[in-house]
Amino acid sequence: MKEFLEFVIRQLVDYPDEVMLSEIPGGRMTIFKVQMRQSDVGRIIGRNGQTIQAIRALLTSSAARHGQRATLEIVE
Repeated sequence: MKEFLEFVIRQLVDYPDEVMLSEIPGGRMTIFKVQMRQSDVGRIIGRNGQTIQAIRALLTSSAARHGQRATLEIVE
């Protein structure tokens, strides 16, 4: 899941080398925290939050296939 998430996010931003994705496992729930340049945060969120909602939906469905739960947080 982490590799997929990192791939998707790196394709959307202007500075892919500055994207840092950390994974915090906790039983059945995994939290992914992503840090990036401030100017790229808007690209990930998208208009009215549509892009981040789509990324989170993909992450949720991927985690459900593995019998887990996952969420994505943007760290500013």
